[in-house]
Amino acid sequence: MKTWMIAAAGVAVLAAAGSVAYAKFAVPPTPPLAGATSHSLYDFSLTRIDGEPMPLSAYRGKVVLLVNTASKCGFTPQYEGLQALQKSYAAKGFTVIGVPSGDFMGQELATNKDISSFCETTFGITFPMAEKADAVGAKALPVYRWAAGVLGPDQTPRWNFHKYLIGRDGKLIRAFGTRTAPQDAAVTGAIEAALNL
Repeated sequence: MKTWMIAAAGVAVLAAAGSVAYAKFAVPPTPPLAGATSHSLYDFSLTRIDGEPMPLSAYRGKVVLLVNTASKCGFTPQYEGLQALQKSYAAKGFTVIGVPSGDFMGQELATNKDISSFCETTFGITFPMAEKADAVGAKALPVYRWAAGVLGPDQTPRWNFHKYLIGRDGKLIRAFGTRTAPQDAAVTGAIEAALNL
């Protein structure tokens, strides 16, 4: 059996358990970044999954969908939809940025190398991926603390595959929760509006 088929089967087994855990998980509060509304996406930097710097100013003028991801979650198949968005809209000035995180029941692989390999071989991911990091709680990346400060605590990630849509001006537009699939009409409509399509 091919590796991707085995991985996909494993992800499917996790789906039922993941849905139950999603409903019960207590999310640690994310402290908002002071002066959040005076910032934009371009004020922040991540580290690429290969260890290289990833200044978000490199995406100036693009519409960005920032997503906290995980490889062992019932929602992991959303990678397929995220890659489809990348393929459909990249040439129009759009990109997905994935931020692997083990915040929710440790559902991410241990190393960046393993995560990268999983994403490439299982889902053919071509969009930029950051290194594994925290998206919620006291150790959340500054870009996630910024989002918490701008959109409020009720719009912070409650689970893996929470999506923040950011406009060409680097300002947050809105958030989409885990259960909203990447190719849901609400997501694609918001992307197309931000791209002026």
